[in-house]
Amino acid sequence: MNVAVDRSALEGATVFAGPVRTTRVTLGMPELCLGGVSETWLLKTCGDLHWRLIAEFCGVAAADFRDVTGEKIYAAFCAMQSEALALDAFVEHDELTIRSEITRVSRTRFASTHWLQRRGAPAGKVALLSTFVKRAEGDGNRSIAKVGLPGLPAFGSFQPAPAIAGLPALLRPGRWTAHLGFKRGEGLDASRFDIRPCPSQDFNGAELLYFSAYQGFADRAEWELTDLPARGVAVREREIVFHGNLEPGEGLVVRLRGTMPVLGEIRHWMSLEAAADGRPLADIFTTKAISSRGR
Repeated sequence: MNVAVDRSALEGATVFAGPVRTTRVTLGMPELCLGGVSETWLLKTCGDLHWRLIAEFCGVAAADFRDVTGEKIYAAFCAMQSEALALDAFVEHDELTIRSEITRVSRTRFASTHWLQRRGAPAGKVALLSTFVKRAEGDGNRSIAKVGLPGLPAFGSFQPAPAIAGLPALLRPGRWTAHLGFKRGEGLDASRFDIRPCPSQDFNGAELLYFSAYQGFADRAEWELTDLPARGVAVREREIVFHGNLEPGEGLVVRLRGTMPVLGEIRHWMSLEAAADGRPLADIFTTKAISSRGR
């Protein structure tokens, strides 16, 4: 992986001046899946870049953030948006270029944008929004609470915040009515798929359910609850708003709230909730292309 700073490539696209990086990856089996670049790998990579860019923004070498009492602070993701993805265009030995920029959008939140390229051509965009959190009581993941990070550089002049900054408020549980053509009240009698997340696969080093696992749960539910083919299906757009987390050992339910078949595509809305008490964990909106070779 080769990382270099490149501000000129994104001139005019900044919201509030922050660090910019260009990352180049020669693709092999760890980065690929059936059908192109692994979305799970991509989200993990963009998430790591997001975290490192926050550290660079703050002028520190390592992203080891703590509050005034010395307790560990993490950047938990609130939302993810991807659009115009062409992950299925990539093959082994291709070079994936990721141009990343971080912007501060509030006292506790940062947004990053990651532009993807293949052989100089655009291959989609991923946006991430995070907030600083810590465990307020004991060690439980249900005690996660927002917290300010001491010593952050002061705001400068900036343009309107990126669209992802407003997504968590727009899709606050129980308060929204319609989004991307789906109506909240129409998906109450939804098909369900039960999952018990695996501690060694779905949780990160902070012992939190990893944000990149949520879209994986949606894909597993999609595979079980729809009649999509095994080949020729590629994600084009996805939106995720993260509402909560789980303890290792707890189960979750994925509910297929609605589908919107379009010629050559499938669009669906899924919700994730805690199996024990129905606590909202995420809302996920997905658009996938279906090629004729998949049927």
